[in-house]
Amino acid sequence: MGTGQPPQVSAESIDPSLVPRLRSRSASSGDIFAASFTGCKRFSHVDRAYTPPAMEPGSRTLEDPLAEALRIVDVADRQGLLLRLMGGMAVRAHAPDWTHRTRRREVDIDFATRSKDRKAVFALLEREGYTPDKRHNALFGQHQGYFVDEPRRRPVDVLVDKLEMCHRIEFGDRLGKSTPTLPVAELLLSKLQIVKINKKDVLDALILLAEHPLGQDDGEVDSSKGLSAISLPRILSFTSNDWGWWWTVTGNLGVLQKYLDSDFTAEDVDIGGQRPVLFDPRAQLEALRAAINDAPKSTRWRLRSRVGERQQWYVEPEEVGHN
Repeated sequence: MGTGQPPQVSAESIDPSLVPRLRSRSASSGDIFAASFTGCKRFSHVDRAYTPPAMEPGSRTLEDPLAEALRIVDVADRQGLLLRLMGGMAVRAHAPDWTHRTRRREVDIDFATRSKDRKAVFALLEREGYTPDKRHNALFGQHQGYFVDEPRRRPVDVLVDKLEMCHRIEFGDRLGKSTPTLPVAELLLSKLQIVKINKKDVLDALILLAEHPLGQDDGEVDSSKGLSAISLPRILSFTSNDWGWWWTVTGNLGVLQKYLDSDFTAEDVDIGGQRPVLFDPRAQLEALRAAINDAPKSTRWRLRSRVGERQQWYVEPEEVGHN
């Protein structure tokens, strides 16, 4: 376990009378992960089962999905386009030797871009060997594009300006803050915004906490040149202004704590045996929770807190299939 210490955080306390008591969402982390994922749905793709691909003659794409994702980001950068990794490949990019990720047979790639670059990014992917789902892109392409590397059966999603699942994360003006992925704060929020989180997302959140400091900014822009950071101001911009965000995130921090207390093993944060993780995930979790709960809350947050769970605080986006 690493010895790095998270920063000390102090801020104005929340008025307890305005904060509903956070109930235990489950008796154990095992119960949580066994539950069906109905609270918030991801985009679905038809026939996404992974088949280990052989090297395809004449293929322009790389067999390893992380190497291929980084190649595409580099091509976009050289063309002046803002394209960043998100999702599971982004987590792997920040912890390429994390054994929990390297053991998974993953192939999907998720990108983030801005509306200004959307058409050029879509054209780039076609030039680089990806087949567009023309119907989907005509209907939904302003917000999300879908492509497939057909020889490798590799689906690619391109989100434009925002992620909308249980909660919304707008990232259009944040793409330049980090490369080759979205800023780590956004990656962590994309996990913590899931109303019914699963074990994979819990472990992704823990490795992000274990490998990045909590800071007042995003750290090094290029993660290949230095250490990126989890921006506390960015996290608090959601949790201090939107009660629903606060409720979901703090609930999931509780799930992470239960996992650490009951099911956690050293293998969960094994990054290849060359070194321990940089930060103790327990200390990081405690510091993040303190920062979120101690930060002053907006009037809007306080008014919404009085309603609590009597009104649904998250959305359930419809699944979108592909042919």
